[in-house]
Amino acid sequence: MKILLVYAIPEEKIEINIPNAEVIYVETGMGKVNAAMNTMRAICEYHPDMVISFGTAGTINHKVGDIIVCNRFIDRDLRKVKIDGVNSEIEFEKFENFSNSIWGTCNTGDSFITQGADIEGDVIDMEAFAEAEVCRKMGIPFVSVKYVTDVVGQNSVKDWYDKIADAREGLKEFFYDNVSIK
Repeated sequence: MKILLVYAIPEEKIEINIPNAEVIYVETGMGKVNAAMNTMRAICEYHPDMVISFGTAGTINHKVGDIIVCNRFIDRDLRKVKIDGVNSEIEFEKFENFSNSIWGTCNTGDSFITQGADIEGDVIDMEAFAEAEVCRKMGIPFVSVKYVTDVVGQNSVKDWYDKIADAREGLKEFFYDNVSIK
């Protein structure tokens, strides 16, 4: 099995051991455009059997240090567009490997959210919807694993950056405890 592991920035990268799998790492860059472009490029180049995205996220519903496994994705920018045929939500099957996990919805947009009055979902990022949309169109299973680094309205962008090292350690432990892809 070939698994594409995608993350946005170098500071989020962790080494993940997945038994019986060829693992390919792809740094997508920050934002939806970079995420879509680099995920698509990697899918075309490597032909993976599945894509797992991992990294940091904000929240309005959880606490710093929580890890949320997302199989549902909302594009908060497209959500505002009320045009037939514009897709602003995607849902994938849950991976049984993460059965003891907190499952949730990732809200994606091209801005760092500092107030959460109308944010739908469990975690907030800038890439996952785009990665999910590419995988949906290519027929590839997708899941995103997010470490909560900040609570919207309570932490600053600086707090997010300061928590990246904690996120790497938390994600390493999560994958060590939960991953045995078959």
